[in-house]
Amino acid sequence: MTAPRSEKVDGPGDLRVPAGRPSSWHGQGPIVAVVAAGGALGASARHGASLIWPTQTAAFPWATFWVNVIGCAVIGVFMVVISDVWAAHRLVRPFLGTGVLGGFTTFSTYAVDIQKLVDEGRPRTGLAYLAATLVAALVAVWLAVTAARRVLAWRRR
Repeated sequence: MTAPRSEKVDGPGDLRVPAGRPSSWHGQGPIVAVVAAGGALGASARHGASLIWPTQTAAFPWATFWVNVIGCAVIGVFMVVISDVWAAHRLVRPFLGTGVLGGFTTFSTYAVDIQKLVDEGRPRTGLAYLAATLVAALVAVWLAVTAARRVLAWRRR
């Protein structure tokens, strides 16, 4: 009979990891770091857009609408490029896709904007914003993916 393997404490919360085996956090650290850095950049860009194009009380939130639509279009192009063209470093997708573009686009502000419109007595505007953002974002992704694939096919000829 063999003696049980020793364990070491590795990471927050006194997690037990079998000796000789790296913790899952060790491999995820760089990914978390690039997502955080990209998220800071994307969120800063979104905040800048809201400062350049502020929304008046009870008005349609155009800045958030266009940030989400443009962000979805860029995500569409990025995913085609990263999937079909460029064998990128393993940290590029988390940095640009999840970090920058995830921080740039915003579901939380979208939801808060809808709630504000309803609370300010503009439920129709809130509903229009809800539907328009959803439709425009989906169309933007589809158009961006389609256009990117057509451009790539044309360039390969």
